[in-house]
Amino acid sequence: MTPSYNVARALLRDAAARASPCGGGSPSRAASFRSAAAVGGGGGGGVSGGSAAALRRPRPRPSLPYRVLGRPSRPLSTAALDLPPSKQAPDQTVSKNINADAPEEPQRRKTSQVKISEVLKRKHTLRWVEPVISENATVRDAISLCIDRKLNGMMVVGSVPERRSATRTVTEPKQKCVGLITSRDILRMMAEGIKDGKTSEQILELRVSERMTPIDQVIYGRPDETIGMCRAIMAKLGIKCLPILSEGRVEGVLTGRDFSDFYFDAKDRGGKQNYLRDVSERVGLTTDTSMAEPPVFVRQHLALRHAPLFLNVGVAEHPHPFKSQEGIGSSRSDFGPQDLATDPDLSEDAHFVSEVELLDESGTNLQKLLYMGVADGVGSWREYGVDPREFSHKLIGECENVLEEASSHGESGEKTNWISPAELLARSYERTKGANVIGSSTACVALFDSVHHQLHFSNIGDSGIIVLRHIDSDVASALQRNRQTPRAERKSDLRIAFVSQQQLKSFNHPFQMGWTGEEVVGGNSSFKQASDSCTSSVHILRGDIIIMATDGLFDNVDVEEIATVALQWEQEGGFIDNTGGITARDRRWASGDSLTDVSARSIWKLAEALCQRARENSLDNSIDSPFALLAKENDIMWSGGMPDDCTVIAMHVVGKHSN
Repeated sequence: MTPSYNVARALLRDAAARASPCGGGSPSRAASFRSAAAVGGGGGGGVSGGSAAALRRPRPRPSLPYRVLGRPSRPLSTAALDLPPSKQAPDQTVSKNINADAPEEPQRRKTSQVKISEVLKRKHTLRWVEPVISENATVRDAISLCIDRKLNGMMVVGSVPERRSATRTVTEPKQKCVGLITSRDILRMMAEGIKDGKTSEQILELRVSERMTPIDQVIYGRPDETIGMCRAIMAKLGIKCLPILSEGRVEGVLTGRDFSDFYFDAKDRGGKQNYLRDVSERVGLTTDTSMAEPPVFVRQHLALRHAPLFLNVGVAEHPHPFKSQEGIGSSRSDFGPQDLATDPDLSEDAHFVSEVELLDESGTNLQKLLYMGVADGVGSWREYGVDPREFSHKLIGECENVLEEASSHGESGEKTNWISPAELLARSYERTKGANVIGSSTACVALFDSVHHQLHFSNIGDSGIIVLRHIDSDVASALQRNRQTPRAERKSDLRIAFVSQQQLKSFNHPFQMGWTGEEVVGGNSSFKQASDSCTSSVHILRGDIIIMATDGLFDNVDVEEIATVALQWEQEGGFIDNTGGITARDRRWASGDSLTDVSARSIWKLAEALCQRARENSLDNSIDSPFALLAKENDIMWSGGMPDDCTVIAMHVVGKHSN
């Protein structure tokens, strides 16, 4: 240690002691470090950079001269401690000597703030692998490429023929992207082939183009975006591979592992020190290792997993408040002095709920299945002399017809396998188009499987589904736990367990199913097929509340407010006590008291309450509705709600069939 270094340290201790509110005294070395951790900024590599307090409440803080304990990272000056001039050390030459002896260390950035272009550059520098596969390739080819090239996803490319003009031959890009295939897609192809009874050879010869994500549905990132932004997109949408698009070209495909690898050098992976620290003490399981029992709260649900669940369903439908047989008023004054519209026949929304008996997934046993759906006719068709109600009502009517015909088993008496929501939408759309019904609508169709406790759905546009569930704070995950409200003041643990993804071309311009009298050609159309729908499944638990609705609800009532209305309904019906907890409910279930009949008689009240709340909010110009907030994010000035038709299908999951 150099003399100048000792002098600098002595000056620092003396200055810190004089700056202390407790008066003089030379602080100990440990106390100096604690002081640095409390005051030092959250910059990369500093003492407080990884502290929990800094992560919880990031705020600007004055910086101390030390970034790494015991090593100066910039010229030392007691002025850094914000001392008055009279108490600053006169000898400023000491810091220069220290800076010469100890070179400044590079500041470490937060991974979330790193540009994607840097990640791509590092990945390609270390190992260049072309993440592409031909659209004619088979599953066998895809498996080999994934293993040999260590890929989780590949762009599917098609061959582009040469174009000949009168003067010269024009060559298009050789590798035109037509889709994306991931290792997860390949596993799904194999699983579906096994279910369909195909041989291993038949499965391996399937073409990847049959299961790839079409190019117009691929989610992508940009080089100037950050790791944090792209990670958030991947987590929210549940995707594991993110193509990076720049000037119409895919520069590469990134995965979560690429982001994690970005800050690890080769020296961080190999060598004795890393092996002893990372591997030696955590490698190898003993022969008597076993799986732990599920937690108590999980065992309670597992005990019921073989028992079927049932849905009590209630429906409410309100037309646009300013709608009449003559048309729609743009405001209350334009509508006139009469009462607000209440006739559901005026609504451009349509809905259905049908219980049918079809063969289960195995194709051997008959099973009762509950289908439900909503459709919202696009009102702008009125400008072309087309009634927007016709298409949505026809589409929903055909859904009911398809299910009724399937459950009747036809003249031959042959039993029909269960129909997926996407397939039901596709069949209904073809019938609607065949009847030459002009118009378009958004659509959301779902199927409840009471045996496997699954809700399957397909959604096109801005209608959707939310699932509400009581999740106790003691067992909730970090993201689901309510950290804002103290436990003693919390009214309930009713959480938003699931929100379906909506599909929009742009703000207030949802994708839709439609027919103009002829096929619409072009990738820029708002019209989509059932195969383009957002299709997924949600595991359902006893006590859940499921809300399916058109945008008239979601544009005017925030999901948290929907949960509040649902909790009020639960408490009024006695399903949850006034504390909002689930302890009393679980005891009631254990004693066999499910209140199923009470639920069946009152569930319509929840649907009606939500429709009524949507109407109230749509007419209130003083609130910032979800529609208004989204409008402002898109540079559109809007205040208040969005008057519209509103249809709500409310469902309560119970353990017994109602009488």
